[in-house]
Parts: sequence; C-alpha cells; structure tokens
Amino acid sequence: MMQLTPATELARKAKTPFPGASTEYDTARQALLANEIEFRRHMTRLGEQRRALPPGGEAPDYRFEDENGRTVGWAELFGRRDTLVTYFWMYGPQRERP
Repeated sequence: MMQLTPATELARKAKTPFPGASTEYDTARQALLANEIEFRRHMTRLGEQRRALPPGGEAPDYRFEDENGRTVGWAELFGRRDTLVTYFWMYGPQRERP
C-alpha cells in the first residue's frame, strides 16, 4: 500500500496565495489546507467503500397507477429503460404547490 504524505506536510509546502500575508494568516491557511486534504482523502475512502458494497436487496414490487388509471408495477411503469431519474419537490404546509 502506498504511503501518503501527511496532509500537514503537503500544506506546509503549498505556496502562500497572498504575498505579504501575516504569519498568523499563513498558519491558519496551512491548518485549513491540511484539513481540506484530509477531508478529500476521507471522501475518497468513503467512495471506495460505497462502490465495494455487495448488491443490496431488491425493492418490493410497489404498485402504481399510470396515466390511464391502470395499476402497474415498476417494470410496466418504466418499460425497458435501465435508468430512472426522479424529482422530489419539497414545499412547506403553507404552500399548495412546490
């Protein structure tokens, strides 16, 4: 396994984006950059874990009413398509529409 350079070391090597910045700013900026590097690394690990999950269970055969009033399941509702895009409209109780 490849050994990663510590985030604090990478942050120390980064060039100061603002010439003439105070030492206090540089120190705070380096700490922030180190945290950002660690965050990106963590997000990468989470993505790898998510992609490595085994297949989950199958969704129940929910039944829906189509535009003609006919009761249909998932397969009949969307046909032979392999992609489904959904929109979820959120709105508060004081509104009639999203």
